[in-house]
Amino acid sequence: MANEIPEFPFPYQPYPIQEQFMKALYGALEDSKVGIFESPTGTGKSLSLICGALTWLKDFEERKRQETADLLQEGEAVLSAPTTSSSASSQNSSADPDWITDFVQKKSERELVSKIKEDEIKRKKREERLEMIRHNAQLKYAFKRKSSEEDETLKLLQLSKGGEEEEALGDAEEEELIVAEYESDEDSKTKSKFCGGADDEDDDLVEEHVTKIYYCSRTHSQLAQFVHEVQKSAFCQDVRVVTLGSRQNLCINEDVRRLGSIQRINDRCMEMQKNRHEKPPQEEGAKRKRGPAKAVCPFAGATALQTLRDEVLGAVSDIEQLVTLGRKTHACPYYATRLAVPSSQLVVLPYQMVLHAATRRASGIQLKGQILIIDEAHNLSDTLSCIHSVELTGAQFCRAFSQLRQYSERYKSRLKAKNLMYIRQILFVLEGLVQVLGGKVGQNPQSQTTQPGTQLLTINDFLFKAQIDNINLFKLQRYFEKSMICRKLCGFVEKYAGSGVTPHPQTPRPQTPRPQTPHPQTPGGLNKENRRTEGLSRYLQALQKGPPAPPSVPTGDQQGPAEAEHVLAASPMMQVEGFLMALTNSNKDGRVVVHRQGTLSESSVKFLLLNPAVHFAQVLTECRAVIIAGGTMQPVSDFKQELLFSAGVAQERITEFSCGHVIPPGNILPLVMSSGPSGQELEFTFQNRDTPRMMDETGRVLFNLCTVVPGGVVCFFPSYEYSRRTLAHWDSSGALARLAAKKKIFQEPKKANQVEQVLGEFSRCIQRCAADGGALTGALLFSVVGGKMSEGINFSDDLGRCVVMVGMPYPNIKSPELQEKMAYLDKHLPHAAGRSPGQALIENLCMRAVNQSIGRAIRHRGDYSSIVLCDRRYSRPATVAKLPEWIRSRTQVHASFGTAFAALRKFFVEKKKQQAV
Repeated sequence: MANEIPEFPFPYQPYPIQEQFMKALYGALEDSKVGIFESPTGTGKSLSLICGALTWLKDFEERKRQETADLLQEGEAVLSAPTTSSSASSQNSSADPDWITDFVQKKSERELVSKIKEDEIKRKKREERLEMIRHNAQLKYAFKRKSSEEDETLKLLQLSKGGEEEEALGDAEEEELIVAEYESDEDSKTKSKFCGGADDEDDDLVEEHVTKIYYCSRTHSQLAQFVHEVQKSAFCQDVRVVTLGSRQNLCINEDVRRLGSIQRINDRCMEMQKNRHEKPPQEEGAKRKRGPAKAVCPFAGATALQTLRDEVLGAVSDIEQLVTLGRKTHACPYYATRLAVPSSQLVVLPYQMVLHAATRRASGIQLKGQILIIDEAHNLSDTLSCIHSVELTGAQFCRAFSQLRQYSERYKSRLKAKNLMYIRQILFVLEGLVQVLGGKVGQNPQSQTTQPGTQLLTINDFLFKAQIDNINLFKLQRYFEKSMICRKLCGFVEKYAGSGVTPHPQTPRPQTPRPQTPHPQTPGGLNKENRRTEGLSRYLQALQKGPPAPPSVPTGDQQGPAEAEHVLAASPMMQVEGFLMALTNSNKDGRVVVHRQGTLSESSVKFLLLNPAVHFAQVLTECRAVIIAGGTMQPVSDFKQELLFSAGVAQERITEFSCGHVIPPGNILPLVMSSGPSGQELEFTFQNRDTPRMMDETGRVLFNLCTVVPGGVVCFFPSYEYSRRTLAHWDSSGALARLAAKKKIFQEPKKANQVEQVLGEFSRCIQRCAADGGALTGALLFSVVGGKMSEGINFSDDLGRCVVMVGMPYPNIKSPELQEKMAYLDKHLPHAAGRSPGQALIENLCMRAVNQSIGRAIRHRGDYSSIVLCDRRYSRPATVAKLPEWIRSRTQVHASFGTAFAALRKFFVEKKKQQAV
């Protein structure tokens, strides 16, 4: 760690906790730590991250330049020193003569000095170019670029679409749909791909990656907010920042944007890039057959992209500003931002781009030796699990099968043998997956009934059950990647305007009757070899017979109304590819949930990742330092055990920092309310919460709170269903009308696009009530833990003077997925005193959700609010310990409603007096 930590260029006088945060962050980066940083919302966490991290980066680059200069000076001094003369005796010995040793040593030193000089020249040229871009707008456009730079740009575009394809024989309008000849599927290459390795040629797409900081968060709005903080900081003029986003967010081609779905936008974009760089036939006398001109994107010209890249590096911009800049320069922001990544010092991007290995490679992100900051990381474990989990319905499997079968039939005379072999393998796998759901391919999935039920299997058991365990999924995955069959198939479906699901029943392929035997991994399961042989036999039959001839691809007019909705939908084969890749995880790290729901169309299979650490391990290994930050990271001990220790991180590499809030202690009043006004004990267990007596008591609690709390009250229920039942009961009993007489009532909307409207009306109502002094004293908002308003919404000042938590939002313990996760943790993690890891998971999920919800009210130093936890179980010491420290240290536990209500009334009376003064 550096001996001295410098002053940080904070835009104003920092609070002591902000200084402590930045110093701890600087030290963690310097010492290559994995840091867990907890700083409550409203304490300037984003600005502290910016100033601490960028100060370290600036110092690191300066030290690196100095070390390079010293090394260069030392090397040149050694080379200029006279060579020691060799003695005759040493020349006559069997050992190498001194002059040979000196020559070899001098040669290696010359090569080292030459390499240092070359790197230094590159660095200076890059800095000179960026300096010209930043400080002289005219030079941005007049700067002469080398032809090699343009070649590198073309290379990036080709890599982004998965590689250059050979032009197949056939009509001009059909040739782009034909899979190119596939020749290489060596296991060694496959293995390197799945281990996250990249080809050597991928290591330097455009130019060498400088040391940089990757900052990621959950949503584009949070990323935009972070970028705006950078723009307000002292680093705005000096740091090179690029914001990455999806094509859906950055595309400026209106013809592509109007396609709607992300997959269709991606497919069309990659197709247009291929058309741009496709070479005409070179053979003498070769002629292209007539056909429609292939569309190319007018915004993807190499020179325009380089111009926009320079603009991006010259000024700090968020997503919206990048789109505006792209339209102004007539260049694609999506590709320009990726061109800017190597030279950038700060890359701002969503979670998925950095936490998913395949997406990292596609985006040109290189983590080796870099800094990664993961903000809003309280749900990091769940995020990793969701990113690597895949779910598909029976309807999707059937559509994928029908589309691919019709594709292979149409082009079977033009597909090479290896392509046909792999396509038949995919069809065989799809048939097995449909059979697991109790259906058959070649028939309408909506008309096929299945026996309802849920089954949870290990990966190996699932492969045996589907009779596809004889298929090498690693080779199949490599075929998906190299052949780009998903994109070809999507183009085929779009060209013929059909979803690929035929309503006409077809004769299914002959199958061997499946023996009813115990599973091979159960006691008495001695027929594993028989099952394997059966699956292999069935596959060989399929190869010999080939796919049955299907009817032509149906149009939307030929389908039923439900399936007609999918005419313009993207091909489901990409989701199938993701599911098959998920099945290559280790058997112990994942499970497959088979869920049958009456019809094959609605039934589904889902891959569930049980061990998110297995995918986080590569990130932790490659990065120089990883900072995991959030408003509340409690409980940290379980977080470390599940995500860090399981990924192989040693205890000594982990550092923790947690700070209090900037608000005065008297500005927050957390209360645990154990009983209601009538003396009814408040314990919202599954058995008690639905009783009329408990619902009535909850209504009385809220009514009393609304009489003393000014402005806005936000009440969180544990679930949507319980919220619905409670409000319905209050409506019939008259309790809702009594509440409405005190405060106007609002409810969390069902649609995400209505949230802003409801919040706006909620805010305006509170402002009007404060101004006119009428009978209404504000507004009451009913929300749900984990819903649309429990994260990322600010209820600052009068919008949230009281946050009420009704009960404890425990997850559904009867969920098969949750039960399997608990069993996995109990088996693989050490047991703490008095509880199992599975029990700890349930408690942690509950309290993390509570912490996110109750943190919505306090947003700045001058804000004040009360927090009412309505359930006596909150009074347990183990539960209180899971609250954030700045809340935990001020929490009051009240056994009776009277004392709790008196404390609440006193709190707001004092605040009213302070405001009057």
